[in-house]
Amino acid sequence: MKLNVNGKDHEVDVEDDMPLLWVLRDELGITGPKYGCGIGQCGACTVHIDGIAVRSCQLAAADVDGDVTTIEGLGTPQSMHAVQAAWVDHQVAQCGYCQSGQIMQAASFLDLNPDPSDDQIDAAMSGNLCRCGTYPRIRAAVKTAASKLQGV
Repeated sequence: MKLNVNGKDHEVDVEDDMPLLWVLRDELGITGPKYGCGIGQCGACTVHIDGIAVRSCQLAAADVDGDVTTIEGLGTPQSMHAVQAAWVDHQVAQCGYCQSGQIMQAASFLDLNPDPSDDQIDAAMSGNLCRCGTYPRIRAAVKTAASKLQGV
């Protein structure tokens, strides 16, 4: 099957029902999306399909219909996405395991809602779990990223 991941076309020979997460990690060597719970509840595996956040552990590779973007394709250290820069500014990460999924969720959310309230941020991010409990910093970083994306 063919997949476009982070702007590059890939041909992979895998079973149709192989989860996208394992194609990304095991077949393509893209390790930003993490295995957390395996049932789509924690969000550590979040990637974008055509800009929409999805749980890659629950999406069969054959069901991918669109371009895949992982944290590696969102921005670079030299040119970070506004959400990535806000994460650094607010020192969100502690252990860091959930951060790629958190950032991918936040970036997709801000594309859909560029001026969110605290309650909207909390609702949008509630499906991405952080065992370190940095939720106040996550909310602050999303608010900062929203301001940057709006040019405020």
